Amino acid sequence: MVTAAQLRAARALLGSDQRDLAELTGVSLATIQRMEASNGNVRYVVGSLTKIVESLDAAGIALIGENMPSQGTGRGVRL
Repeated sequence: MVTAAQLRAARALLGSDQRDLAELTGVSLATIQRMEASNGNVRYVVGSLTKIVESLDAAGIALIGENMPSQGTGRGVRL
């Protein structure tokens, strides 16, 4: 699961605002705003979250799940 805090942190690592992330991922600005406003895990449609995670991954951002070891090198997000 991806948390709202992880999504905001990933966007911050990219130096992007919500509009930039929407353009990068092909997900609507309203969806990005709704996800980031969630408490805890983001509320999402699987396709939208998949687009976001894949786009962040392509940009070098690794979203790391709870209690999961970090793999590889480079930037990442961990709570």
